[in-house]
Amino acid sequence: MLNMAMSRAASGLLRALVERMGTQSDRILLSEIQSVDWQSLTFTGETHVLRLRVPGPDADLLVGRLTHGIEDAEFSIPGHLVADIIVAGGLNRALDGSITLEIEALTVAE
Repeated sequence: MLNMAMSRAASGLLRALVERMGTQSDRILLSEIQSVDWQSLTFTGETHVLRLRVPGPDADLLVGRLTHGIEDAEFSIPGHLVADIIVAGGLNRALDGSITLEIEALTVAE
C-alpha cells in the first residue's frame, strides 16, 4: 500500500469526499493528491488537486453521488473551511467501466 503525505486539511477534505459516497465509500480510490500553501492578505490555506478513480460497473451512479451539488456542499473539516471546490475538466471513462475525475479545492484555516 502506498502512503501519501497529506496535510490535515487535505486528509480532512479526502475524508469528507469519501463520506459523500455513503455505503459505497470503499469504491473511491485516491490516485494522486497535490496540496500547495495559499494565502491572501487576510487568509491562509491550501489549494488541493485530488485525482480519484471509481471502479465500474455502476461508476456513473457513484460519481454522480460524489459530484452532484459539490460546489454548494458543506464540508466538516476541523479547523478548516472549504472556500471553493469544483470538478475540474471532464470525467475520464476507461474501458473497464471505471471513471477517473479530478477535484480542485481551496481550504482556508479558521
